[in-house]
Amino acid sequence: MMAYSARKMCWGVTILTVLMLTGCMVGPDFVPPTVETPTNYRFDVGKAAVEVNLKWWELFKDPILYKLVTTSLRNNRDIKVAASRIEEARSALGFVGADRYPSISIEGNANRGDFLGISKSDSTDQAAFIGPTLSWEIDFWGKFRRATESARAELLASEYALRTVQLSLITEVASTYNQLLDFRQRLQISKNTLDSRLRTLGIIQQRFDKGIIPELDLNQAQIQKEIAAASIPLFERQIAQTENALSILLGQLPGEIESGRGFKSQGQPPDIPVGLPATLLERRPDVAEAFYLLQAQTEQIGVAEALRLPAVSLNGLVGVADSDIAGNTTNGGVWRAGAGLFGPLYEFGKNLRRVEIEEARTRQTLYFYENTVLTAFREVEDALVQIDTFGRQVDAVTRRVTAARNANALSKERYDQGVTSYLEVLETERQYFSAELDLSELQQQHMNSYVRLYKAMGGGWMTPEEMQSKK
Repeated sequence: MMAYSARKMCWGVTILTVLMLTGCMVGPDFVPPTVETPTNYRFDVGKAAVEVNLKWWELFKDPILYKLVTTSLRNNRDIKVAASRIEEARSALGFVGADRYPSISIEGNANRGDFLGISKSDSTDQAAFIGPTLSWEIDFWGKFRRATESARAELLASEYALRTVQLSLITEVASTYNQLLDFRQRLQISKNTLDSRLRTLGIIQQRFDKGIIPELDLNQAQIQKEIAAASIPLFERQIAQTENALSILLGQLPGEIESGRGFKSQGQPPDIPVGLPATLLERRPDVAEAFYLLQAQTEQIGVAEALRLPAVSLNGLVGVADSDIAGNTTNGGVWRAGAGLFGPLYEFGKNLRRVEIEEARTRQTLYFYENTVLTAFREVEDALVQIDTFGRQVDAVTRRVTAARNANALSKERYDQGVTSYLEVLETERQYFSAELDLSELQQQHMNSYVRLYKAMGGGWMTPEEMQSKK
């Protein structure tokens, strides 16, 4: 009869365990949000096909830029921080996932005296025990499974966060490098202009010394010379500050940065395969990061829901014990098995508030994801319109530089022939100098609009297999 009861109890425990292991999961399952995407871009500058996972900074055909980018990816501290966060998230996944399984520890104690916890003895007694113990909270409501899925989603988010940091770093290095080329080009323009105006001032000085021209012409020439001279320290300062900023991006102490021959050596970047707007969500790492953060936060609602419900735990131990009570000694193995039930009964709405907190955080994360998507499309549109408009501006200002150079040469000839006043020469010199500086800045802005577009498109193009593997 006792054997029958033992078998019955064993079957009952087995069935209970199976039910608990296959229990339900409370809380909402994650459903990918649906976002509205435009059918096309307003400014589509090209649909040429290129290789996938393109190292897009190589398109500028500048080996110095390539070297700077690879150095920054290796040494930049923000990259190291983002990579370390992946390792942290991977460890957190293992840490949280361990809660789903039994915990095995060791327990032992030894006591001696006339009171061992039950009643006082007339003699000195002693007892000792040591053995492994097992405890297991059954994941009946899916609390640990939800927490594990949340940690897994956070790990994926951290991996995309690293790609986001890498993309931002590459973009920052490329745009700062183009800014450095611009300042160095404008410095050279200022030096060339100063040399030209020094020669002009020398001629004007000789003419004034001979009484051919009034002192006003000499003063105007001196003013123009000093305007060019003052621009040189301005651009030298901007070059040094830009080099310092670029050095930090490279993970180095501030210092001088090597640069290429300028914008002319880079050439025009090729057409960019912007593709369909819907594919942008698969390219952008920041969108993917926000997506997995939303999934991770959604799973936390289930964790909070499970905390409102009672939990069942199993516990047991096996070991050896030694007792010596009033001269009677017993040695041998001991065991214990049991189950426990614990959970909230009434806490004045505290557990319900916990669920509401997680639901509010999930809504916030959803809004963040939606805003990340909207920002992605805005950045693509901004970059496309910049490429189009800056390109037309560069063409117009290039023609302006050509006309200003010709006008300056003609005005000098007319002044030498006494046909016009020196004011005409001053004005054409001012226009020529200004046009050259404007063209350099526009060339930098045009090149950086390509950099911004590459960033807005996600920095590369993935194969369909790679896109599928990331889902």
